[in-house]
Amino acid sequence: MNRAGVNEAAGKGAADQGRIRVGNQGDGTMTLADFRTGLVAAMTVAVTVALCVAAPATAADSDGAVANTTGGQVSGKPLADGMVVFRGIPYASPPVGGLRWRPPQPAAPWSGVRDATAFAPACMQPLSPRGALYADDPPKMSEDCLYLNVWKPAGAAKAPVMVWIHGGALQAGNLAGPLFDGAGLAKQGVLVVSMNYRLGVFGFLAHPQLTAESPKHSSGNYGLEDQIAALIWVRMNIAQFGGDPDNVTIFGQSAGGLSAMDLMASPLARGLFQKAIVQSAYMVSYPELSRARFGQPSAEGVGGLVAGALHAADIRDLRALPADVMEKDALAVGFVPLPTVDGWVLPHQIVETLDRGEQAPVPLLVGFNAGEIRSLRGLAPRDPKTSADYEAEVRRRYRDLADAYLKLYPSTDIEESVIAATRDGLYGWTAERMATKQAAIGQPTFLYLFEHSYPAATALKLDAFHASELPYEFGQIGPGGHLTANWPAPPDTPQEAALSSAIISYWTSFARTGVPAAPDQPVWAPFTPGGAYMDFAAQPKASTDLMPGMYALHEEVITRRRHAGNQNWFANVGLASPVVPAAAAAPR
Repeated sequence: MNRAGVNEAAGKGAADQGRIRVGNQGDGTMTLADFRTGLVAAMTVAVTVALCVAAPATAADSDGAVANTTGGQVSGKPLADGMVVFRGIPYASPPVGGLRWRPPQPAAPWSGVRDATAFAPACMQPLSPRGALYADDPPKMSEDCLYLNVWKPAGAAKAPVMVWIHGGALQAGNLAGPLFDGAGLAKQGVLVVSMNYRLGVFGFLAHPQLTAESPKHSSGNYGLEDQIAALIWVRMNIAQFGGDPDNVTIFGQSAGGLSAMDLMASPLARGLFQKAIVQSAYMVSYPELSRARFGQPSAEGVGGLVAGALHAADIRDLRALPADVMEKDALAVGFVPLPTVDGWVLPHQIVETLDRGEQAPVPLLVGFNAGEIRSLRGLAPRDPKTSADYEAEVRRRYRDLADAYLKLYPSTDIEESVIAATRDGLYGWTAERMATKQAAIGQPTFLYLFEHSYPAATALKLDAFHASELPYEFGQIGPGGHLTANWPAPPDTPQEAALSSAIISYWTSFARTGVPAAPDQPVWAPFTPGGAYMDFAAQPKASTDLMPGMYALHEEVITRRRHAGNQNWFANVGLASPVVPAAAAAPR
Protein backbone atom coordinates (compact mmCIF):
# COMPACT_ATOMS: atom_id res chain seq x y z
CA MET A 1 0.00 0.00 0.00
CA ASN A 2 1.36 3.62 -0.65
CA ARG A 3 0.18 7.09 0.43
CA ALA A 4 -0.39 4.58 3.20
CA GLY A 5 -2.49 1.49 2.64
CA VAL A 6 -5.46 3.69 3.38
CA ASN A 7 -3.38 6.00 1.32
CA GLU A 8 -2.53 2.70 -0.47
CA ALA A 9 -6.17 2.18 0.66
CA ALA A 10 -6.85 6.02 1.90
CA GLY A 11 1.46 6.90 -0.80
CA LYS A 12 1.65 6.71 -3.13
CA GLY A 13 1.00 4.79 0.05
CA ALA A 14 -18.42 -1.65 -18.46
CA ALA A 15 -20.73 -2.13 -21.21
CA ASP A 16 -19.49 -5.34 -22.71
CA GLN A 17 -17.54 -6.06 -19.55
CA GLY A 18 -14.94 -8.62 -20.41
CA ARG A 19 -15.24 -8.01 -24.10
CA ILE A 20 -12.88 -6.40 -26.52
CA ARG A 21 -14.20 -4.59 -29.55
CA VAL A 22 -12.37 -5.71 -32.65
CA GLY A 23 -12.98 -3.99 -35.94
CA ASN A 24 -16.55 -4.14 -37.21
CA GLN A 25 -17.54 -7.77 -36.93
CA GLY A 26 -21.13 -8.55 -35.98
CA ASP A 27 -21.72 -6.79 -32.70
CA GLY A 28 -18.02 -5.93 -32.75
CA THR A 29 -17.11 -7.69 -29.54
CA MET A 30 -15.41 -10.80 -28.34
CA THR A 31 -14.28 -12.21 -25.02
CA LEU A 32 -10.78 -11.75 -23.70
CA ALA A 33 -10.22 -15.47 -24.08
CA ASP A 34 -11.31 -15.23 -27.71
CA PHE A 35 -9.07 -12.22 -28.12
CA ARG A 36 -6.12 -14.24 -26.84
CA THR A 37 -6.69 -17.11 -29.22
CA GLY A 38 -8.69 -15.84 -32.16
CA LEU A 39 -6.52 -12.82 -32.82
CA VAL A 40 -3.17 -14.56 -32.63
CA ALA A 41 -3.23 -15.30 -36.35
CA ALA A 42 -4.42 -11.80 -37.22
CA MET A 43 -1.77 -10.18 -35.06
CA THR A 44 0.91 -12.45 -36.50
CA VAL A 45 -0.20 -11.39 -39.97
CA ALA A 46 0.02 -7.77 -38.83
CA VAL A 47 3.61 -8.28 -37.75
CA THR A 48 4.41 -9.97 -41.06
CA VAL A 49 2.83 -7.11 -43.00
CA ALA A 50 4.73 -4.58 -40.90
CA LEU A 51 7.97 -6.40 -41.70
CA CYS A 52 7.15 -6.44 -45.40
CA VAL A 53 6.36 -2.73 -45.58
CA ALA A 54 9.07 -1.62 -43.16
CA ALA A 55 10.97 1.49 -44.09
CA PRO A 56 14.52 1.14 -45.41
CA ALA A 57 17.17 0.58 -42.76
CA THR A 58 18.48 3.66 -40.99
CA ALA A 59 21.07 4.31 -38.31
CA ALA A 60 18.30 3.93 -35.75
CA ASP A 61 17.42 0.54 -37.22
CA SER A 62 21.00 -0.63 -36.93
CA ASP A 63 20.95 0.42 -33.26
CA GLY A 64 17.93 -1.82 -32.73
CA ALA A 65 15.85 1.29 -32.03
CA VAL A 66 13.03 0.40 -34.44
CA ALA A 67 10.67 -2.46 -33.73
CA ASN A 68 7.60 -3.84 -35.46
CA THR A 69 4.40 -4.29 -33.46
CA THR A 70 0.88 -5.36 -34.28
CA GLY A 71 -0.03 -1.65 -34.44
CA GLY A 72 2.89 -0.57 -36.58
CA GLN A 73 6.55 0.39 -36.27
CA VAL A 74 7.92 2.21 -33.24
CA SER A 75 11.21 4.05 -32.84
CA GLY A 76 12.83 4.11 -29.40
CA LYS A 77 15.75 5.90 -27.79
CA PRO A 78 19.22 4.32 -27.71
CA LEU A 79 20.82 4.26 -24.27
CA ALA A 80 24.28 3.43 -22.97
CA ASP A 81 25.66 -0.10 -23.29
CA GLY A 82 23.63 -0.80 -26.43
CA MET A 83 20.27 -0.70 -24.66
CA VAL A 84 17.17 0.88 -26.17
CA VAL A 85 14.08 2.18 -24.38
CA PHE A 86 10.72 2.38 -26.13
CA ARG A 87 8.28 4.64 -24.30
CA GLY A 88 4.59 5.31 -24.73
CA ILE A 89 3.59 2.39 -26.97
CA PRO A 90 -0.22 2.06 -27.06
CA TYR A 91 -1.45 -1.39 -26.07
CA ALA A 92 -5.15 -0.51 -26.14
CA SER A 93 -7.44 2.20 -27.43
CA PRO A 94 -7.98 5.30 -25.28
CA PRO A 95 -10.74 4.40 -22.75
CA VAL A 96 -12.45 7.76 -23.12
CA GLY A 97 -15.97 8.97 -23.84
CA GLY A 98 -18.22 6.01 -24.49
CA LEU A 99 -15.30 3.64 -23.78
CA ARG A 100 -15.07 4.73 -20.13
CA TRP A 101 -15.78 1.64 -17.99
CA ARG A 102 -15.55 -0.69 -20.93
CA PRO A 103 -12.94 -3.42 -21.30
CA PRO A 104 -9.72 -2.46 -23.09
CA GLN A 105 -9.93 -2.58 -26.86
CA PRO A 106 -7.04 -3.04 -29.28
CA ALA A 107 -5.15 0.10 -30.25
CA ALA A 108 -5.78 1.46 -33.72
CA PRO A 109 -2.90 0.74 -36.11
CA TRP A 110 -0.79 3.59 -37.46
CA SER A 111 1.23 4.17 -40.60
CA GLY A 112 4.86 5.11 -40.71
CA VAL A 113 7.20 4.91 -37.73
CA ARG A 114 5.69 6.06 -34.43
CA ASP A 115 8.00 8.02 -32.15
CA ALA A 116 8.37 6.09 -28.88
CA THR A 117 10.91 8.17 -27.01
CA ALA A 118 8.65 9.96 -24.51
CA PHE A 119 6.51 8.59 -21.70
CA ALA A 120 2.77 8.77 -22.20
CA PRO A 121 0.62 10.54 -19.61
CA ALA A 122 -0.11 8.66 -16.41
CA CYS A 123 -3.64 7.57 -15.68
CA MET A 124 -5.93 9.94 -13.77
CA GLN A 125 -5.02 10.18 -10.09
CA PRO A 126 -4.99 12.58 -7.13
CA LEU A 127 -1.96 14.70 -6.40
CA SER A 128 0.21 13.89 -3.39
CA PRO A 129 0.07 15.89 -0.17
CA ARG A 130 2.96 18.32 0.05
CA GLY A 131 5.98 16.71 1.64
CA ALA A 132 4.63 13.16 1.43
CA LEU A 133 7.29 10.47 1.52
CA TYR A 134 6.01 8.84 -1.66
CA ALA A 135 5.21 12.06 -3.54
CA ASP A 136 5.95 11.45 -7.21
CA ASP A 137 3.26 13.25 -9.14
CA PRO A 138 3.31 12.56 -12.88
CA PRO A 139 4.18 15.47 -15.18
CA LYS A 140 1.10 14.66 -17.24
CA MET A 141 -2.04 12.63 -16.64
CA SER A 142 -4.98 11.77 -18.84
CA GLU A 143 -7.83 9.35 -19.16
CA ASP A 144 -6.08 8.38 -22.42
CA CYS A 145 -3.31 6.45 -20.66
CA LEU A 146 -3.16 2.82 -21.81
CA TYR A 147 0.47 2.76 -22.90
CA LEU A 148 3.51 0.71 -22.00
CA ASN A 149 7.29 0.96 -22.08
CA VAL A 150 10.00 -1.53 -23.04
CA TRP A 151 13.68 -1.57 -22.06
CA LYS A 152 15.60 -3.74 -24.50
CA PRO A 153 19.10 -5.00 -23.60
CA ALA A 154 21.88 -5.06 -26.13
CA GLY A 155 21.78 -8.07 -28.43
CA ALA A 156 18.46 -9.31 -27.04
CA ALA A 157 17.37 -12.63 -28.51
CA LYS A 158 14.72 -14.72 -26.72
CA ALA A 159 15.57 -12.79 -23.59
CA PRO A 160 13.54 -13.29 -20.39
CA VAL A 161 10.80 -10.70 -19.98
CA MET A 162 9.93 -8.93 -16.72
CA VAL A 163 6.61 -7.04 -16.65
CA TRP A 164 6.44 -4.45 -13.86
CA ILE A 165 3.12 -3.50 -12.21
CA HIS A 166 3.40 -0.30 -10.20
CA GLY A 167 1.92 0.26 -6.76
CA GLY A 168 0.00 3.21 -5.39
CA ALA A 169 -3.19 1.88 -3.77
CA LEU A 170 -4.75 1.25 -7.22
CA GLN A 171 -5.13 5.01 -7.10
CA ALA A 172 -1.77 6.48 -8.13
CA GLY A 173 1.44 5.65 -9.95
CA ASN A 174 3.98 7.38 -12.16
CA LEU A 175 6.09 5.31 -14.56
CA ALA A 176 7.86 8.46 -15.75
CA GLY A 177 9.31 8.92 -12.26
CA PRO A 178 12.91 8.03 -11.45
CA LEU A 179 12.31 4.88 -9.39
CA PHE A 180 11.00 2.68 -12.17
CA ASP A 181 13.68 3.07 -14.81
CA GLY A 182 14.11 -0.45 -16.17
CA ALA A 183 17.68 0.04 -17.40
CA GLY A 184 19.29 -1.32 -14.22
CA LEU A 185 17.49 -4.63 -14.65
CA ALA A 186 17.86 -4.70 -18.44
CA LYS A 187 21.65 -4.54 -18.05
CA GLN A 188 21.37 -8.12 -16.78
CA GLY A 189 20.02 -9.28 -20.14
CA VAL A 190 16.28 -9.18 -19.45
CA LEU A 191 13.62 -7.21 -21.27
CA VAL A 192 11.67 -4.96 -18.88
CA VAL A 193 8.11 -3.85 -19.61
CA SER A 194 6.06 -1.42 -17.53
CA MET A 195 2.45 -0.48 -18.16
CA ASN A 196 -0.10 2.10 -17.11
CA TYR A 197 -3.50 0.74 -16.07
CA ARG A 198 -6.69 2.54 -15.14
CA LEU A 199 -6.74 3.68 -11.53
CA GLY A 200 -9.28 4.79 -8.96
CA VAL A 201 -12.86 5.17 -10.03
CA PHE A 202 -11.92 4.70 -13.70
CA GLY A 203 -10.36 1.31 -13.07
CA PHE A 204 -12.48 -0.17 -10.30
CA LEU A 205 -16.04 1.15 -10.32
CA ALA A 206 -18.78 -1.48 -10.35
CA HIS A 207 -22.41 -0.49 -10.95
CA PRO A 208 -25.63 -2.42 -11.67
CA GLN A 209 -26.00 -0.76 -15.06
CA LEU A 210 -22.45 -1.67 -16.02
CA THR A 211 -23.14 -5.24 -14.99
CA ALA A 212 -26.35 -5.23 -17.03
CA GLU A 213 -24.40 -4.05 -20.09
CA SER A 214 -21.94 -6.90 -19.73
CA PRO A 215 -22.50 -10.23 -21.46
CA LYS A 216 -20.46 -11.71 -18.61
CA HIS A 217 -22.68 -9.98 -16.00
CA SER A 218 -19.64 -8.34 -14.48
CA SER A 219 -18.23 -4.92 -13.68
CA GLY A 220 -15.55 -3.31 -11.57
CA ASN A 221 -12.24 -4.82 -12.75
CA TYR A 222 -11.25 -2.59 -15.65
CA GLY A 223 -7.77 -1.90 -14.23
CA LEU A 224 -7.09 -5.64 -14.01
CA GLU A 225 -8.42 -6.13 -17.52
CA ASP A 226 -5.96 -3.46 -18.67
CA GLN A 227 -3.12 -5.43 -17.11
CA ILE A 228 -4.32 -8.57 -18.88
CA ALA A 229 -4.53 -6.68 -22.17
CA ALA A 230 -0.94 -5.47 -21.68
CA LEU A 231 0.16 -9.07 -21.09
CA ILE A 232 -1.64 -10.09 -24.27
CA TRP A 233 0.27 -7.33 -26.09
CA VAL A 234 3.51 -8.72 -24.64
CA ARG A 235 2.55 -12.21 -25.78
CA MET A 236 1.93 -11.00 -29.32
CA ASN A 237 4.75 -8.48 -29.71
CA ILE A 238 7.68 -8.99 -27.38
CA ALA A 239 9.56 -11.32 -29.74
CA GLN A 240 9.93 -8.35 -32.09
CA PHE A 241 11.97 -6.66 -29.34
CA GLY A 242 14.11 -9.73 -28.72
CA GLY A 243 12.06 -11.10 -25.84
CA ASP A 244 10.80 -14.62 -25.21
CA PRO A 245 6.97 -14.65 -24.99
CA ASP A 246 7.19 -18.04 -23.27
CA ASN A 247 9.37 -16.72 -20.45
CA VAL A 248 7.46 -13.81 -18.90
CA THR A 249 7.66 -12.86 -15.22
CA ILE A 250 5.15 -10.47 -13.69
CA PHE A 251 6.46 -8.50 -10.73
CA GLY A 252 4.95 -5.77 -8.61
CA GLN A 253 5.10 -4.10 -5.23
CA SER A 254 2.25 -3.09 -2.89
CA ALA A 255 -0.81 -2.57 -5.10
CA GLY A 256 1.36 -3.98 -7.88
CA GLY A 257 1.92 -7.06 -5.73
CA LEU A 258 -1.81 -7.23 -5.08
CA SER A 259 -2.33 -7.03 -8.85
CA ALA A 260 0.15 -9.85 -9.41
CA MET A 261 -1.83 -12.00 -6.94
CA ASP A 262 -5.01 -11.14 -8.82
CA LEU A 263 -3.44 -12.12 -12.12
CA MET A 264 -2.37 -15.42 -10.58
CA ALA A 265 -5.99 -15.93 -9.48
CA SER A 266 -7.66 -14.85 -12.73
CA PRO A 267 -8.43 -17.52 -15.34
CA LEU A 268 -8.23 -14.78 -17.99
CA ALA A 269 -4.51 -14.31 -17.35
CA ARG A 270 -3.63 -18.00 -17.40
CA GLY A 271 -0.70 -18.78 -19.70
CA LEU A 272 0.26 -15.12 -20.19
CA PHE A 273 3.13 -15.36 -17.69
CA GLN A 274 5.36 -18.14 -16.41
CA LYS A 275 6.63 -16.75 -13.10
CA ALA A 276 5.57 -14.18 -10.51
CA ILE A 277 7.33 -11.91 -8.01
CA VAL A 278 5.02 -10.51 -5.33
CA GLN A 279 6.45 -7.76 -3.10
CA SER A 280 4.63 -6.38 -0.04
CA ALA A 281 1.20 -7.46 -1.22
CA TYR A 282 -1.86 -7.41 1.01
CA MET A 283 -4.41 -10.19 0.67
CA VAL A 284 -7.41 -8.23 1.91
CA SER A 285 -11.03 -9.22 1.46
CA TYR A 286 -12.55 -7.77 -1.72
CA PRO A 287 -16.08 -6.51 -2.22
CA GLU A 288 -18.25 -9.01 -4.07
CA LEU A 289 -20.23 -7.90 -7.07
CA SER A 290 -23.84 -8.07 -5.96
CA ARG A 291 -23.90 -9.24 -2.34
CA ALA A 292 -22.65 -7.79 0.91
CA ARG A 293 -20.20 -10.14 2.56
CA PHE A 294 -17.36 -10.11 5.07
CA GLY A 295 -18.58 -6.83 6.52
CA GLN A 296 -18.44 -5.00 3.20
CA PRO A 297 -21.23 -3.68 0.99
CA SER A 298 -21.51 -5.08 -2.51
CA ALA A 299 -19.36 -3.47 -5.19
CA GLU A 300 -22.49 -2.58 -7.15
CA GLY A 301 -23.95 -1.00 -4.02
CA VAL A 302 -20.84 1.16 -3.63
CA GLY A 303 -21.12 2.19 -7.28
CA GLY A 304 -24.74 3.17 -6.78
CA LEU A 305 -23.78 5.30 -3.78
CA VAL A 306 -21.03 7.01 -5.79
CA ALA A 307 -23.45 7.77 -8.63
CA GLY A 308 -25.99 9.18 -6.17
CA ALA A 309 -23.40 11.33 -4.42
CA LEU A 310 -22.34 12.72 -7.80
CA HIS A 311 -26.00 13.40 -8.72
CA ALA A 312 -25.75 11.11 -11.75
CA ALA A 313 -29.03 9.58 -12.84
CA ASP A 314 -27.32 6.80 -14.76
CA ILE A 315 -24.07 5.60 -16.27
CA ARG A 316 -24.58 7.91 -19.24
CA ASP A 317 -24.37 10.87 -16.85
CA LEU A 318 -21.23 9.45 -15.21
CA ARG A 319 -19.59 8.91 -18.60
CA ALA A 320 -20.35 12.52 -19.51
CA LEU A 321 -18.45 13.96 -16.53
CA PRO A 322 -15.01 15.38 -17.39
CA ALA A 323 -12.24 13.07 -16.24
CA ASP A 324 -10.75 15.53 -13.74
CA VAL A 325 -14.17 16.18 -12.20
CA MET A 326 -14.93 12.46 -12.02
CA GLU A 327 -11.61 11.69 -10.33
CA LYS A 328 -11.86 14.49 -7.75
CA ASP A 329 -15.53 13.94 -6.95
CA ALA A 330 -15.18 10.18 -6.50
CA LEU A 331 -12.24 10.73 -4.16
CA ALA A 332 -14.19 13.37 -2.25
CA VAL A 333 -17.10 11.01 -1.58
CA GLY A 334 -14.70 8.37 -0.25
CA PHE A 335 -14.44 5.87 -3.11
CA VAL A 336 -11.62 3.39 -2.33
CA PRO A 337 -10.54 1.30 -5.34
CA LEU A 338 -10.40 -2.45 -4.84
CA PRO A 339 -10.87 -5.35 -7.25
CA THR A 340 -14.27 -7.02 -7.32
CA VAL A 341 -15.06 -10.70 -6.92
CA ASP A 342 -17.20 -10.80 -10.05
CA GLY A 343 -17.20 -14.51 -10.90
CA TRP A 344 -15.37 -13.89 -14.15
CA VAL A 345 -12.16 -11.87 -13.89
CA LEU A 346 -11.93 -12.97 -10.24
CA PRO A 347 -14.04 -16.07 -9.56
CA HIS A 348 -13.40 -16.09 -5.77
CA GLN A 349 -11.76 -14.26 -2.92
CA ILE A 350 -7.99 -14.68 -3.30
CA VAL A 351 -7.79 -16.74 -0.09
CA GLU A 352 -10.39 -19.13 -1.48
CA THR A 353 -8.65 -19.46 -4.84
CA LEU A 354 -5.46 -20.39 -2.99
CA ASP A 355 -7.28 -22.89 -0.77
CA ARG A 356 -8.77 -24.51 -3.87
CA GLY A 357 -5.33 -24.65 -5.52
CA GLU A 358 -6.70 -22.86 -8.58
CA GLN A 359 -4.05 -20.14 -8.83
CA ALA A 360 -1.58 -20.06 -11.71
CA PRO A 361 0.86 -22.99 -11.31
CA VAL A 362 4.03 -20.92 -11.68
CA PRO A 363 7.22 -20.44 -9.67
CA LEU A 364 6.81 -17.68 -7.09
CA LEU A 365 9.16 -15.27 -5.31
CA VAL A 366 7.34 -13.45 -2.50
CA GLY A 367 8.15 -11.37 0.56
CA PHE A 368 7.69 -8.23 2.62
CA ASN A 369 9.60 -5.56 4.55
CA ALA A 370 10.27 -5.49 8.28
CA GLY A 371 9.22 -1.84 8.64
CA GLU A 372 6.20 -1.70 6.32
CA ILE A 373 4.05 0.25 8.76
CA ARG A 374 6.70 2.79 9.73
CA SER A 375 5.78 4.77 6.61
CA LEU A 376 2.10 3.78 6.70
CA ARG A 377 1.15 4.80 10.21
CA GLY A 378 -2.37 5.62 9.08
CA LEU A 379 -2.99 1.86 8.97
CA ALA A 380 -2.10 1.31 12.62
CA PRO A 381 -4.34 2.16 15.60
CA ARG A 382 -3.29 4.61 18.27
CA ASP A 383 -1.08 3.26 21.02
CA PRO A 384 -2.75 2.73 24.42
CA LYS A 385 -1.34 4.79 27.27
CA THR A 386 -0.29 1.93 29.53
CA SER A 387 0.76 -1.69 29.30
CA ALA A 388 -2.31 -2.67 31.32
CA ASP A 389 -4.58 -0.90 28.83
CA TYR A 390 -2.80 -2.62 25.97
CA GLU A 391 -3.12 -6.09 27.44
CA ALA A 392 -6.76 -5.54 28.39
CA GLU A 393 -7.64 -4.51 24.83
CA VAL A 394 -5.79 -7.48 23.36
CA ARG A 395 -7.62 -9.90 25.65
CA ARG A 396 -10.98 -8.31 24.92
CA ARG A 397 -10.49 -8.50 21.14
CA TYR A 398 -8.52 -11.74 20.75
CA ARG A 399 -10.07 -13.79 23.58
CA ASP A 400 -8.65 -17.32 23.49
CA LEU A 401 -5.92 -16.19 21.08
CA ALA A 402 -4.71 -13.39 23.37
CA ASP A 403 -1.83 -15.33 24.89
CA ALA A 404 -0.46 -16.22 21.47
CA TYR A 405 -0.92 -12.59 20.38
CA LEU A 406 0.89 -11.18 23.44
CA LYS A 407 3.76 -13.61 22.99
CA LEU A 408 4.35 -12.18 19.51
CA TYR A 409 3.46 -8.57 20.32
CA PRO A 410 4.18 -7.99 24.03
CA SER A 411 3.29 -4.97 26.13
CA THR A 412 6.94 -4.26 26.93
CA ASP A 413 7.21 -2.01 23.85
CA ILE A 414 3.70 -0.98 22.85
CA GLU A 415 4.68 1.15 19.86
CA GLU A 416 6.79 -1.56 18.27
CA SER A 417 4.18 -4.24 18.98
CA VAL A 418 1.41 -2.18 17.35
CA ILE A 419 3.59 -1.61 14.27
CA ALA A 420 4.62 -5.27 14.05
CA ALA A 421 1.09 -6.63 14.50
CA THR A 422 -0.28 -4.38 11.76
CA ARG A 423 2.59 -5.33 9.45
CA ASP A 424 2.07 -9.03 10.02
CA GLY A 425 -1.71 -8.94 9.71
CA LEU A 426 -1.43 -7.32 6.28
CA TYR A 427 1.93 -8.12 4.71
CA GLY A 428 3.63 -10.90 6.67
CA TRP A 429 0.61 -13.20 6.68
CA THR A 430 0.01 -12.50 2.98
CA ALA A 431 3.57 -13.37 1.97
CA GLU A 432 3.76 -16.57 3.99
CA ARG A 433 0.28 -17.66 2.88
CA MET A 434 1.21 -17.14 -0.76
CA ALA A 435 4.42 -19.12 -0.22
CA THR A 436 2.64 -21.91 1.67
CA LYS A 437 -0.13 -22.34 -0.89
CA GLN A 438 2.15 -22.11 -3.94
CA ALA A 439 4.52 -24.70 -2.50
CA ALA A 440 1.51 -26.91 -1.76
CA ILE A 441 0.69 -27.15 -5.47
CA GLY A 442 4.25 -28.24 -6.19
CA GLN A 443 5.69 -24.98 -7.51
CA PRO A 444 9.18 -23.72 -6.62
CA THR A 445 8.60 -20.93 -4.11
CA PHE A 446 11.06 -18.51 -2.54
CA LEU A 447 10.28 -16.34 0.50
CA TYR A 448 12.16 -13.22 1.67
CA LEU A 449 12.20 -10.60 4.41
CA PHE A 450 13.72 -7.20 3.59
CA GLU A 451 14.94 -5.62 6.83
CA HIS A 452 17.83 -3.53 5.55
CA SER A 453 18.09 0.06 6.69
CA TYR A 454 20.59 2.91 6.48
CA PRO A 455 21.28 6.20 8.31
CA ALA A 456 18.92 8.50 6.37
CA ALA A 457 15.99 6.13 6.93
CA THR A 458 16.90 5.46 10.56
CA ALA A 459 17.01 9.19 11.27
CA LEU A 460 13.35 9.41 10.21
CA LYS A 461 12.38 6.24 12.10
CA LEU A 462 11.74 4.57 8.75
CA ASP A 463 13.91 1.47 9.01
CA ALA A 464 13.02 -0.99 6.21
CA PHE A 465 9.94 1.05 5.32
CA HIS A 466 7.28 0.10 2.78
CA ALA A 467 8.85 0.15 -0.73
CA SER A 468 12.38 0.78 0.58
CA GLU A 469 13.64 -2.18 -1.46
CA LEU A 470 12.74 -0.48 -4.75
CA PRO A 471 15.93 1.61 -5.24
CA TYR A 472 17.97 -1.56 -4.69
CA GLU A 473 15.81 -3.59 -7.05
CA PHE A 474 15.96 -1.00 -9.84
CA GLY A 475 19.63 -0.10 -9.36
CA GLN A 476 19.04 3.44 -8.13
CA ILE A 477 21.93 3.39 -5.64
CA GLY A 478 24.98 5.64 -5.86
CA PRO A 479 25.87 8.48 -8.22
CA GLY A 480 23.88 7.08 -11.13
CA GLY A 481 20.76 6.57 -9.07
CA HIS A 482 17.68 8.75 -9.04
CA LEU A 483 15.08 8.95 -6.28
CA THR A 484 11.92 10.93 -5.70
CA ALA A 485 12.13 14.26 -3.89
CA ASN A 486 11.31 13.12 -0.33
CA TRP A 487 12.85 9.64 -0.41
CA PRO A 488 15.61 9.16 2.20
CA ALA A 489 18.65 8.35 0.07
CA PRO A 490 20.80 5.28 0.76
CA PRO A 491 24.48 6.19 1.16
CA ASP A 492 26.81 5.91 -1.79
CA THR A 493 28.95 3.08 -0.45
CA PRO A 494 30.28 -0.20 -1.86
CA GLN A 495 28.14 -2.09 0.67
CA GLU A 496 24.89 -0.53 -0.56
CA ALA A 497 25.88 -1.06 -4.19
CA ALA A 498 26.67 -4.71 -3.41
CA LEU A 499 23.26 -5.26 -1.84
CA SER A 500 21.58 -3.71 -4.87
CA SER A 501 23.66 -5.88 -7.20
CA ALA A 502 22.68 -9.00 -5.25
CA ILE A 503 18.95 -8.21 -5.33
CA ILE A 504 19.04 -7.45 -9.05
CA SER A 505 20.87 -10.73 -9.65
CA TYR A 506 18.42 -12.75 -7.55
CA TRP A 507 15.40 -11.16 -9.27
CA THR A 508 16.72 -11.46 -12.85
CA SER A 509 18.01 -14.98 -12.27
CA PHE A 510 14.56 -15.98 -11.07
CA ALA A 511 13.06 -14.42 -14.21
CA ARG A 512 15.53 -16.34 -16.36
CA THR A 513 15.38 -19.78 -14.76
CA GLY A 514 12.82 -19.84 -11.95
CA VAL A 515 15.60 -20.04 -9.35
CA PRO A 516 16.94 -16.86 -7.66
CA ALA A 517 20.74 -16.89 -7.59
CA ALA A 518 23.46 -14.26 -7.26
CA PRO A 519 27.25 -14.49 -7.70
CA ASP A 520 29.15 -14.93 -4.42
CA GLN A 521 25.90 -14.75 -2.44
CA PRO A 522 24.07 -17.33 -0.30
CA VAL A 523 22.06 -20.09 -1.97
CA TRP A 524 18.36 -19.25 -1.74
CA ALA A 525 16.66 -22.54 -0.89
CA PRO A 526 13.00 -23.16 -1.80
CA PHE A 527 10.41 -22.45 0.87
CA THR A 528 8.76 -25.09 2.97
CA PRO A 529 6.58 -24.25 6.01
CA GLY A 530 8.95 -23.35 8.82
CA GLY A 531 11.81 -23.68 6.37
CA ALA A 532 14.05 -21.49 4.24
CA TYR A 533 13.79 -17.81 3.48
CA MET A 534 16.26 -15.09 2.47
CA ASP A 535 16.90 -12.27 4.93
CA PHE A 536 18.01 -9.05 3.22
CA ALA A 537 19.74 -7.09 5.98
CA ALA A 538 23.18 -5.50 5.59
CA GLN A 539 23.72 -8.33 3.11
CA PRO A 540 21.70 -11.37 2.05
CA LYS A 541 21.57 -14.11 4.67
CA ALA A 542 20.00 -17.53 4.18
CA SER A 543 17.71 -18.17 7.17
CA THR A 544 14.95 -20.48 8.35
CA ASP A 545 11.67 -20.30 10.30
CA LEU A 546 10.50 -16.75 9.64
CA MET A 547 8.85 -15.15 12.71
CA PRO A 548 7.68 -18.37 14.43
CA GLY A 549 4.00 -18.29 15.33
CA MET A 550 3.18 -15.22 13.19
CA TYR A 551 1.54 -17.00 10.29
CA ALA A 552 -0.38 -19.47 12.44
CA LEU A 553 -1.95 -16.71 14.55
CA HIS A 554 -3.14 -14.55 11.66
CA GLU A 555 -4.25 -17.54 9.61
CA GLU A 556 -6.43 -18.65 12.53
CA VAL A 557 -7.96 -15.18 12.90
CA ILE A 558 -8.80 -14.92 9.22
CA THR A 559 -10.12 -18.48 9.08
CA ARG A 560 -12.57 -17.57 11.81
CA ARG A 561 -13.57 -14.35 10.08
CA ARG A 562 -14.15 -16.14 6.80
CA HIS A 563 -16.37 -18.72 8.45
CA ALA A 564 -18.36 -16.10 10.37
CA GLY A 565 -18.81 -14.11 7.14
CA ASN A 566 -19.41 -10.74 8.81
CA GLN A 567 -15.87 -9.40 9.33
CA ASN A 568 -13.45 -8.24 6.68
CA TRP A 569 -9.68 -8.59 6.81
CA PHE A 570 -7.98 -5.38 5.95
CA ALA A 571 -6.48 -2.88 8.41
CA ASN A 572 -8.54 -4.30 11.30
CA VAL A 573 -5.57 -5.92 13.01
CA GLY A 574 -4.45 -5.83 16.63
CA LEU A 575 -6.05 -3.01 18.58
CA ALA A 576 -8.13 -2.08 15.52
CA SER A 577 -9.62 -5.59 15.37
CA PRO A 578 -13.24 -6.29 16.14
CA VAL A 579 -13.75 -9.09 18.60
CA VAL A 580 -12.39 -12.18 16.85
CA PRO A 581 -15.08 -14.87 16.32
CA ALA A 582 -14.94 -17.79 18.70
CA ALA A 583 -13.09 -20.96 17.77
CA ALA A 584 -16.35 -22.91 17.62
CA ALA A 585 -17.44 -20.71 14.71
CA ALA A 586 -14.55 -21.89 12.52
CA PRO A 587 -14.39 -25.28 10.81
CA ARG A 588 -11.67 -27.55 12.18
